Amino acid sequence: MGGVARKGMLVYEIYRALSYVVSPLLQLHLRWRKIRGLEHPTRLPERLGRPSLTRPPGPLLWFHAVSLGEGMAAIPVIKECVKWRPDLNILLTTATIEVVINQLPTGVLHQFSPIDTPAAMDAFLDYWNPNAIMLLECELWPNLIMVSSRKGIQLALLNARVSMKSFKLWSAPVLFPLISLLLSKFSLIIPLSSMQGIHFQLLQAPPFIINFAGDLKYAVEYDASKEELRSIDDLKVQLGHRKVWMASSIHRGEEEVMLGVHKVLKQVYPDLVTIIVPRYPQHGKDIAQKLQKEGQLVALRSQHQKIVPGRNIYVVDTLGELRHLYRLTPVAVIGGSFFPGLAGHNISEAAAAGCAVLTGYHVGHFSHMIREMQRLNPLSVLQVTGKLELEEAMLKFFSDAKVLEARQTASKQAFHALSNGIIANAWNVLYFHVLKQALLKGR
Repeated sequence: MGGVARKGMLVYEIYRALSYVVSPLLQLHLRWRKIRGLEHPTRLPERLGRPSLTRPPGPLLWFHAVSLGEGMAAIPVIKECVKWRPDLNILLTTATIEVVINQLPTGVLHQFSPIDTPAAMDAFLDYWNPNAIMLLECELWPNLIMVSSRKGIQLALLNARVSMKSFKLWSAPVLFPLISLLLSKFSLIIPLSSMQGIHFQLLQAPPFIINFAGDLKYAVEYDASKEELRSIDDLKVQLGHRKVWMASSIHRGEEEVMLGVHKVLKQVYPDLVTIIVPRYPQHGKDIAQKLQKEGQLVALRSQHQKIVPGRNIYVVDTLGELRHLYRLTPVAVIGGSFFPGLAGHNISEAAAAGCAVLTGYHVGHFSHMIREMQRLNPLSVLQVTGKLELEEAMLKFFSDAKVLEARQTASKQAFHALSNGIIANAWNVLYFHVLKQALLKGR
């Protein structure tokens, strides 16, 4: 074992000891979250590695995706797996259940993500005994990775990315040996871009395990229930021929930018409808409440309120509908990007729906997606610095149908060019480098 690996093991042993010591505090924290409604009311034991489902016999693949975005990125790969290997059992773990659970193919198991403590991870892995584990994006949990490696379980990191902030932190003398050690335990890393691949090599991921397939977030799916489709069609009827634009995934403070633009546009187009979709539903309720106190007529989605004449603002305070809602608007402004400290959101769903796509400049790792789309067609994504540039762009779009149509066409064409074959590529790489060997073991 080399010097870096020895230091990595030392740092890991310290992490393992600390995670053992703080386990009681983490359990109290989970109970507090349950009281606040942030954890499932009856499935809290799953977070401690205790199962609520029976493990079926036979090989099992575990997909671990903590966030909603990671979960949605995992689903197309899971569906491809079900398509080619229906004999395999598949387990998906997430921190949230909304949306993701409704998108899963029949037979795929769901549990809440176990916390990364020795007891929880040992209990989880002993019970589910997976043949291979697919982690999404940047989920490098030391106990999960080290215990899995010790048990001989194959590991893959899909849509792998590391933010610049994390890269600097992980490159620091204290953490670098640990990160290097963790990455050495993987059989496959699929970075979401070539730059991310370089980052992982600089963190000493073995070069031969890095393979490219494309960004899984381009794999936008539009599976919807009849009820969801009926709801969207009903909204289309309510909107009629009014001018419409959407501000999606906005964070606190960004609503002031969007509402300022709305005010200017409404002076020119009195029947304008602005659709506001905050990143978090509670933020939507807060926005609606504030606007109502100011005397403005607002329609709130969770209350099933209609977009009637005189109502110019529609606030969506629900989860999981965004990719369908984009079909209502010719223009989508993607939030989480207008203030320093923010890191952008996925623009591909809006592009797939044929929207003219705008975003700010604080976009984090989504900068690679913007560059790729702009490289294919400079009109596919427009970045604006703030309220004034956004106003100018919106007025131009609404006053010149040809300009707007060119933007819409460009974004959709760029999306289709970039999304073509991504899931098939990811499946082929995953099967060749991980699953083939993992399933041969007959675990």
